[in-house]
Amino acid sequence: MWKEQISEQIVGYWTKRAESYGVLNREELKKDRHREAWLAAMEPMFPAIPTRDLRILDIGTGPGFFAILLAQAGYRPDAADCTAEMLKQARANAGKLADRIRFHQMNADSLDFADDTFDVVMSRNLTWNLPDPCICYTEWKRVLKPGGRAIIFDANWYHYLYDEQALAAYQRDRENVARQAIQDFNIGENFDVMEEIAKELPMSRKPRPEWDRERLLELGYAMVDVCEDIWKDVWTEEEKLNYAATPMFRITATVS
Repeated sequence: MWKEQISEQIVGYWTKRAESYGVLNREELKKDRHREAWLAAMEPMFPAIPTRDLRILDIGTGPGFFAILLAQAGYRPDAADCTAEMLKQARANAGKLADRIRFHQMNADSLDFADDTFDVVMSRNLTWNLPDPCICYTEWKRVLKPGGRAIIFDANWYHYLYDEQALAAYQRDRENVARQAIQDFNIGENFDVMEEIAKELPMSRKPRPEWDRERLLELGYAMVDVCEDIWKDVWTEEEKLNYAATPMFRITATVS
């Protein structure tokens, strides 16, 4: 019952955020160096398969940043999200590239794909937002081919709700952002609503990415590689100031 209730709240929140989040993604996609940095952070992790043959699932695509980036680079990705409004934004953001992307409305923990479908399943800022990440990691493993890889970009978002040191660091970020007179990305539309939801989500309490690595190995992934400083390569200077206390990591988990 709890899972259904919190999932409904999550879908409701992101449905309301879809339009503003779509604008944010469009701004990201305009920055050549930003796009190049993200491609450089993901492509070396892909299995050694020709671009035209590589099957990639962007799970939790939101307004489509990863899917569009991949389509621009010559791939033909699948993009899935649980909210119709996010997929609407993703199609609009993709423009003419939408024909290169297969869009699907589905949940991250119950994918409507056959076993061994994809070479890569990837996500950005999704797993912190999941009611049961282990179910999702198991499901992603199911749809990955042998030798396929789950590539997860995420951070310890909202860990400050349960850790005093993290809270102090988070507050320093707010002070530094104000001192530099730049936009505070943690002040915005319904931010307090997401904070209340995050209090109920299990990942807000976990020490990441250590927790993810241990669970992925327990779930049967053959090898798990963690890069804890990928944020240095993919974040803008504004993001680095805003999120210094919450650095983004990359996890690459390979299926045997």
